[in-house]
This record gives sequence, structure tokens and C-alpha cells, in this order.
Amino acid sequence: MEDVDEFRDDVIPIKPNPVLEKCIVFKVYKRRWFILFVLCLLNCSNSILWLTFAPVADHSAQFMGVTLDQINWLSIIYMVVAIPLSFGTTWMLDTLGLRITLVLGSWLNMLGAVLRFVGIMRSLPSAANFPVVMGGQILCALAQPLVIFTPTKLAALWFPEHQRATANMIASMSNPLGILIASIFSPMIVGTTNNIPLLLFIYAVPAAIICLLATVGIRDSAPPTPPSASAESSNSEPFLEGIKLLLRNKAYMILLLCFGSGIAVFTCFSTLLEQIMCARGYTNDFAGLCGGLFIVFGIVGAGFLGLYVDKTKKFTEATKVNMSLSALACIAFSVVSRGQTSVLSGITVAVACSLFGFFGFSIYPVAMELSVECSYPVGEATSAGLIFISGQIQSVIYILLLQGLTKPMAYSPFSTCSVGGDAALSWRVPVLVMAGLFSVFTCCFVIFFHTKYRRLDAEAQAGGKNPTLTTCDSTSNSHQK
Repeated sequence: MEDVDEFRDDVIPIKPNPVLEKCIVFKVYKRRWFILFVLCLLNCSNSILWLTFAPVADHSAQFMGVTLDQINWLSIIYMVVAIPLSFGTTWMLDTLGLRITLVLGSWLNMLGAVLRFVGIMRSLPSAANFPVVMGGQILCALAQPLVIFTPTKLAALWFPEHQRATANMIASMSNPLGILIASIFSPMIVGTTNNIPLLLFIYAVPAAIICLLATVGIRDSAPPTPPSASAESSNSEPFLEGIKLLLRNKAYMILLLCFGSGIAVFTCFSTLLEQIMCARGYTNDFAGLCGGLFIVFGIVGAGFLGLYVDKTKKFTEATKVNMSLSALACIAFSVVSRGQTSVLSGITVAVACSLFGFFGFSIYPVAMELSVECSYPVGEATSAGLIFISGQIQSVIYILLLQGLTKPMAYSPFSTCSVGGDAALSWRVPVLVMAGLFSVFTCCFVIFFHTKYRRLDAEAQAGGKNPTLTTCDSTSNSHQK
């Protein structure tokens, strides 16, 4: 039985019409859900590998005999590697297709996870532990752009118009789900520093299974028949021409800069949360809990916002409102995280993290869809990919800036950081700077960003808004369910 969900209305026979002869019956295929499932698993695994060490930075530094700054580079390397590779990834997705990109990403992700585990085996000299683990992180970092650029492309090629934002939301939110898993399970598994090898082994097993699923299960880059009018022209603009069009698109450049700053702030928050919290006397377990609340509420918020935007198509309004509320939540965190440890301060910190996640993470899939809408007919991978590159570049700058603004605390009786003989670092000024940067770019986005929804307009012109295509439109739109 053919793997197709096809929906047609009964069409009354009419005289031949050259306009109606161009009509296309759009189809959606059930296997799109399997591809989405594999992409979610791969995205989740890659983000787990990205932030494996961040929630247990002090224990990891002690186990490998390195500094906290070196442990931070295990996360920063993702951004450094992704920046030059991202241009090739956007070309690969728009030219070579979805299947090759996902299979290659799954193999790099698996090989990196295995190499990390090999790097901390006792048979290796202790001096080789960190370099080999870093080599594994680099392989995982090579996989990240191959995975993280894919949701918009998958949604455009395989899903009908009324499911695109939801599909993008599901695939995109699997990334913070991986961060959630790392935030919770890394501190749980690493009860002592001797459990670092167990941690890396546990995270390597799913990567191998996902690699098998992607290699064997994904058979096509695109369906035989497109699910929507815009899917037919998904690759309409050549890669270099698409880049030129984006650079001349004022609305897109504002989104590129402002939302890229938002990505950078969330990257900093996820990477540095444990170090910020332990300096104020909070345990790794509580920092993991706050990171977990940050992600859980973010996924819940993304679910609601994705469904809302799929129905209303209010991409711009949703992005502006949620960015503004995220900035307020970031400011709240920067204030409440300065207090000393107590039950009340712990509750306020947890609430601030929850609100930051709820309003912040929900923006990502909507903003990626917005990038496609304001840049159509440029390829989805190109328009979404450049925003990711902007976020990675700004993430590196922000993390290095925030680290540079830290100062050793002369007196830190409440600190729970395991930093050997080194003094604990004060993160008061860096956290305030982070909130300030996010607020400035949010204001710029709210004031200056305006755009038309070019992809939706193109689909409307090809369908229901053209009276000469009434019969064609009923056939085409009837597939959407």
C-alpha cells in the first residue's frame, strides 16, 4: 500500500482549460513523521554531547587536570567549528539534499561520541585525555550545523503549509531537550569525578543507535510529489545568488543580527549556568534543576506558540512579544541570582529560569520560519543557516567577553565551586552585561523589524486567491489535514 496521505475533492467534469491543466495534486507522505523522529533524536543527541561537561564543569576540570576555561572550550568549540562549516552546510542542504546531510551528520555525531569515551580511558596517558576528548568534541561540532539547519528544510519539503511551523517547532525543540537531559543527568551520573567515563559511555550509546536509524531508515531527500506550492520551488535560487539576495534584504539583516544575539545569550546561559550558580553557593544539582526548568518550560512555550502561529500566521507579532518578555526574564535572573543562598532566593532563581525558558526558547522555531517568510524564494537552509551562523559568531564573542569580565572573589564562604586552589569567580557583572546586550538587541528588533510574508503570499497567488484556479485550489487545498 502506497505510503501516501492523498486527499482529493470530487471534481465535476469541465471543458479543457489550459490554466487548470497546470493544476498539481499535492500529497503528504506518512514517512515524513519517521524522518522528523530521526531528526529529533539526532538533534537531541548532538546537543547532549555539546553540553555534556557544562553542568559538571568543576568535576570535569578536576578529572582531566585542566582549568575551567579549558572545559568551557569543549562547548565553545562547537561555535568555532560551526562558523566556517555552516556555509558549506547550507549549500549541501540546498544542493545535495536532506538525506545525505542527515546521514553524514549522524556518522560524525556517533564517531565524536565514541572518540570522547576513548579519550578518557585509563590506558591513555593522563596528558592525552583532554586533547582526545577535544578531538571528539570537534567531530560532534562538525555534525551540529548539518543537524540544526535541517528543521526548516524538512518542514518545507515534507509538510503541508498548516503543519510547517509545528514540524519546525518539534524538530527545533529536540535541541533544548538534549540540553535538558545533559543538565539533569550529567550531575546525577557524576556523583564523583570517577563517573566521568560512565557519563561519556551512556551518551555514546544513543548516538550509535541514531546513526543506524538515519543510515538505514531515511531513503529520500524529498517526496515524489510536493506537499505545497512553495515546496516545488524550494531550491529555486542558486546558493550564491541567494546569499546576495539576503544581504540586500533589510528585514532579514535585522533579524540576522538581533535574533542571532538572542541565540548567543541562550548559549551563554546554558554553558555558564553551573559556574554562575556555584559561585553564589548553589549546588550542581540545583543548577541542573534550574537548567531543567529552563528547558521544560521552553518546550511547553514552544508547543503553544507553534500551534498558535500555525493557525494565525502572526510570525512577527509572536517573535516581538516573546523576545520582549524574554529580555525582562533575563533581567530578572541577573538581579535575583546576585543574592546569597536561601530558600526564597532559590525559588526566585528557579522562577526566573522558568520564565526565561518559557518565553525565550519558544521564539526559535517561529523565528526560523520567519526567516524563510521574509527571504523567500531563497532556500530554507540558506536563510535559516545564516541566522545560526550569526548566533554562533556572537556566542563566541559573548562567552569570551563574559569570561573576561569575571573577577576572583577575595572572600567566598558560600561558594560550592570545585576549582582546586583557585579562588571562585564573581559573575555579577557578566550576568548584568548579558542581560543588557539582550535588551538592546530586543529593542532594536521590536522597533525596526517589518516584513511581508513572501512565501505565504506566493502560495496564496498560486492557490485560493486566484479566482481562475478555484477548482485547482479545492483539489490542492483538500490535501491539507
